[in-house]
Amino acid sequence: MSFNSLLIANRGEIACRIMLTAQNMGIKCIAVYVDADSNAPFVKIADEAIKLPTNYMDIVAIIEAAKKTGAEAIHPGYGFLSENASFARKVINSKLIWVGPSPNVIKVMGDKLKAKELADKSDVPTLPMASDLKNAKSLGYPLLVKAVAGGGGKGMRIVKNPKALKELVASAKREALSSFDDDRIFIEKYIQKSRHIEIQILGDQHGNVVHLGERECSIQRRHQKIIEESPSSRVDPLLREEMGKAAIKLAKKIKYSSAGTVEFLLDDKTGEFWFLEVNTRLQVEHPITEEITGIDLVYEQIKIARGEELKFSQDDIDWHGHAIEVRLYAEDPENNFLPEVGTLLAYDTSKADDIRWDSGVEKGYKVGTDFDPMLSKVISWAPNRIDAINKLARGLEKAHFGGLKTNRDFLINCLRNESFIKGNTTTDFIDRENPSARKELTKIQLHEAMAAIAVWNALQNRRSDVVTGFMPSNWTNGRIPDQRIKLLILQNEVEVTYKFQRNGLYKVMDSNCKVHGHDQYGIDIDIDSHRFYAQISQADDQLLINMPYGDLEATIMPRFVDPGNEIPEGGLVAPMPGKVIDVKVKKGDKVKTGDTLIIIEAMKMEHSIKATENGKIIKLMVSLNQQVDNGATLLVLEN
Repeated sequence: MSFNSLLIANRGEIACRIMLTAQNMGIKCIAVYVDADSNAPFVKIADEAIKLPTNYMDIVAIIEAAKKTGAEAIHPGYGFLSENASFARKVINSKLIWVGPSPNVIKVMGDKLKAKELADKSDVPTLPMASDLKNAKSLGYPLLVKAVAGGGGKGMRIVKNPKALKELVASAKREALSSFDDDRIFIEKYIQKSRHIEIQILGDQHGNVVHLGERECSIQRRHQKIIEESPSSRVDPLLREEMGKAAIKLAKKIKYSSAGTVEFLLDDKTGEFWFLEVNTRLQVEHPITEEITGIDLVYEQIKIARGEELKFSQDDIDWHGHAIEVRLYAEDPENNFLPEVGTLLAYDTSKADDIRWDSGVEKGYKVGTDFDPMLSKVISWAPNRIDAINKLARGLEKAHFGGLKTNRDFLINCLRNESFIKGNTTTDFIDRENPSARKELTKIQLHEAMAAIAVWNALQNRRSDVVTGFMPSNWTNGRIPDQRIKLLILQNEVEVTYKFQRNGLYKVMDSNCKVHGHDQYGIDIDIDSHRFYAQISQADDQLLINMPYGDLEATIMPRFVDPGNEIPEGGLVAPMPGKVIDVKVKKGDKVKTGDTLIIIEAMKMEHSIKATENGKIIKLMVSLNQQVDNGATLLVLEN
């Protein structure tokens, strides 16, 4: 069953990750892509690529691409078709090697209800549940609505009271149907003070199964993980052994082969745990297991698919040090983590290359609404947890990337939060600690950033001045006011005054600035005896400056501003670009505060536009299935 060519039925970061290992094994890698990804890094990394006529869910087109290129095997990555049993079966029936568990295992474990039944039969504890609204009430609130075919946080809703149950179930069903083509849901009791613990397993085709320890994935937003670590600060060796045995028992019951994950919910107070699901694929957070075990999971997946036995037993596996992963998203933490679109003005991780960057983006990459907004996974390893935390937070600051809103500063604030450092990382962490969504700067730090931008911009203007460039900056034979630049920075407009002095220094506001060197990429500057190098990227009037504490975005404002389109009084706007999938009101309707008026979908995620006050709809400016831009006025509400 040996093969030397592999088609990756996926995109972005995971496609790059699989190719890295496969190509190092001497395996030719074939990519598939759509128009939106025609210039993506994974297409360039591949040995060859085939453009799909439709999308990444097109089974027929993907198998045809494999046949056209002579691929002998298919790796599904995660997401898309990775847990589609029908796809796996068609790959095998097409005489191709499937890098993953058997179609039957995928089918059974992909149905969370069947998986729970199997766990019960294997004496693995499960949470009480209900499959309909009527029986759900007996579980007691709060409740958690989950998609039967779900994953990645899609089709999940927390229900805090009976009044919200019906609407949230309907919303979860719509999202599940959109994401998985299956709108079935079930309902469980929601454990508020809990941790998500998952056990990584490996099984071969000869009946051997091992576990590689646990990952804690408790810190989530929208039920989707954003910070993961291994080992868990809550799991001791005895609990690890107990959970590992439960995972192996279930894996052997279903004759699992390939890499997979058994997920558990752990009660933080009692240490009691319950089975949640089996992910029959590679997990997004697999790198932290690789970092602490030294085992390349993609390498093992490929070997297992070739029919080879595992070369190690459970007793051979050891864990070293501590690893943490964060997921960098193009999203706005200050706007309920809604996805952002735009172009990456910079993406330079060279100053933070002591940590691992699993990425599928580069400078100039355009983030749209077609796919999940994850940009990169960033992973640190250190001999102990506190060093891993500090290393990761500092690495995120040192990297120079941006141009659109991301969750980077939020992640840094999470890592440096005192509760996180102490290991108090239960699933309520974000609600409980409410980490700041933005970088908190002192007046001096902000002043230095503005001064560095003003001086660098002045010097760049001088370099491009072919007419009077030979004259000293700001030279005049008379008295004129200082030069000025107006910046939009941290959502505030500020005016910076500056002047070149005869002593060779710049006077910026009240500071003396000395330039030690500069070019189009940045400036080495001394501001009131504080010297640092600021890396700067620019696109039109948009700037990104990397200071000692991290990146800061700024926009050079025009001297004269044309009046733009104003939002009408009472207007409600789209918080993100997307598609209108439901309009619950019409012109003339009277609504109350909190009523859902319009539902927008973007990147397979729903967002409800709710009334901010009691009032009457006097203008409705969108219709069903209409595409809207971020900030577009949807309707006007008059109180």
